Amino acid sequence: MRSRFHVTALFAAGALLLAGCANQFGAGIAELPASAGWHRLPIGSWVLNEGLEARAMVFCPRESCVQQGFAAVIALEGEQARDMERALSESPARLGEAFARQAAAKAAERRKAQRNPKKNAEPKAPRSATDVARFDSAEARGILVTIRSLDTPGRQAVTAILYGREANRLVVALGVSDTAEAARRDAEAAWRSR
Repeated sequence: MRSRFHVTALFAAGALLLAGCANQFGAGIAELPASAGWHRLPIGSWVLNEGLEARAMVFCPRESCVQQGFAAVIALEGEQARDMERALSESPARLGEAFARQAAAKAAERRKAQRNPKKNAEPKAPRSATDVARFDSAEARGILVTIRSLDTPGRQAVTAILYGREANRLVVALGVSDTAEAARRDAEAAWRSR
């Protein structure tokens, strides 16, 4: 059975999605260099929504790094920037709850698809828990989102988010890893490269 905490699959899927949408690589992140196993992702002309700018995205796969990870820097402007800043500033716990609801909804869909229509399956207990904590750096505000497996102690995925204003834009730096220290370190490296 594959774990939903398998970070490499997430990175590979993201890389393939980005490769299909773009043909240029981002600038990279100076403190997360290729010589240390980090790979730049293609982000040239990558736009999900108007007002969103992908500045740099890198990942370090298990084959290249002792501790795999993902880091990115994006900038938002206009309504998107205001909405994101409000969500991050006012109630980051709601973000954690939204992640948990989304995961629960996907799990329910999978169970429904696998269920024998003649049998009524009992709802399953949650298999993960989401914790949200604030942290600040010298130049930005931060949030740490940890999704822990309830089935496998010690198994988790952590996202560190640093954000702050740069003129009329909201800049967001992300770090994703399996430990809070690594996620925070990678997010801070991404933040310094903005």
